[in-house]
Amino acid sequence: MARWRDGRGRLIVHGDAGAVTVPLEIASSYRARTRGLLGRTSLDGALLLSPANSVHTFRMRIPIDVAYLDRRLNVLTVRTMPPGRLGLPRLRARHVLEAEAGAMAGWGVRAGARVEVVSSSCGGR
Repeated sequence: MARWRDGRGRLIVHGDAGAVTVPLEIASSYRARTRGLLGRTSLDGALLLSPANSVHTFRMRIPIDVAYLDRRLNVLTVRTMPPGRLGLPRLRARHVLEAEAGAMAGWGVRAGARVEVVSSSCGGR
């Protein structure tokens, strides 16, 4: 299983239209995962929470797309969550990808798609 450090990187979405590259923030420490997107009004790209299998949108200011990923970074499901919601845990999910609502459809992130994470920090994949 991949182990990343908090930092920046790139998300590569392998979909029907070829590969799409998106700026990525990586939150792998407990502190970074807990903070997530709280208090933000926008996000340039996506945020990867790892390890994670559920999220909430309490105290968030914007609706978000949430993609649940398995250990091989295959997308299990994608949901759009408005602020103030609690998402149910996904049993097979090992990572969660978050982005502004509507962004994932444009990137080709959908159930069955495969993504790749390229970390800019040492110790990444």
